[in-house]
Amino acid sequence: MEIIDAKQEIVRVVHTYQNLVFSICLKMTGDYFVAEDLAQETFVRAYANWSQFDGKNEKAWICRIASNQCVDYLRAAARKEQALGEDYFQEEMAPQKEEPLTVYMNKEVMKGVEDACLRLKEPYASIAKMHILQGLTVNEIAIKSGKNRKTIQTQIYRARSLLKKMIGKEEVEG
Repeated sequence: MEIIDAKQEIVRVVHTYQNLVFSICLKMTGDYFVAEDLAQETFVRAYANWSQFDGKNEKAWICRIASNQCVDYLRAAARKEQALGEDYFQEEMAPQKEEPLTVYMNKEVMKGVEDACLRLKEPYASIAKMHILQGLTVNEIAIKSGKNRKTIQTQIYRARSLLKKMIGKEEVEG
């Protein structure tokens, strides 16, 4: 099979199975943004291994790649968590004395982020306030607002994008 044929085939496979692959990744990881990355990586992996595909049961093949991607991700995450151990968190959580300038700069940065969050239009302002400033999780926000988790995840993603653009413009203008 030529490279051009492989590209056309993988484009067809992406269009056919993108929702299925994403839902597998989301179900296995429980994280919308990680699932997006893993779904994309699934199709990259499928393209890289297209020459090894025997052409039989395409759906099962792409689902297997997706599930393997998720398993690899979850194993790596578990190893990182295990490697850090209890001592790491005790050291990290211990109060550290910061320089006065660092404390001041951190407060200024957070004040800038807070101001930017409050300048967003709804629903992004309230989502950014709850997630970024108050540190609430997607589940906590969903329960508090009575909205679907997916809606909250999408709104967080969009709020972050808007904040990056907004803060980036301020840095250039300032």
